[in-house]
Amino acid sequence: MGRTFRVITSWKEPGMSTWTADELTRIGAAEELEVAFLRDDATLGKPRTVWVVREGDDLYVRSVYGRDSAWFRGVMRSHAGHIRAGGVSKNVTFVEAGRALDAELDAAYRRKYLRFADSIVDTVTSETAQDATLRLEAH
Repeated sequence: MGRTFRVITSWKEPGMSTWTADELTRIGAAEELEVAFLRDDATLGKPRTVWVVREGDDLYVRSVYGRDSAWFRGVMRSHAGHIRAGGVSKNVTFVEAGRALDAELDAAYRRKYLRFADSIVDTVTSETAQDATLRLEAH
């Protein structure tokens, strides 16, 4: 994946996700996702690589280091940014997912990243990571 991201120029309100079936499939199958948050000066922060899972028609990411990680704090300031995975590059809104889907998302991470050691997957299914789960809404 390249490191070029574009400046975000327009937004939709949360809850108005417009993922296509193809985008859901491609991003859901991607091993890694690059995420960059919108900074106060309307530029994008440095992209970070995270794991992504699909649950139904939604996409989720977690911060392994929880709510204190730099990229998660940046996301929480603007709730806006840009992602790139599976050949898809898209502006997104980050929506806190809450804890209701912890078991389903943990299972999704374990299925998708089965080839990795349990000790690695445990970092993304920990309570710290669960507390920093975001749903991606497309624009």
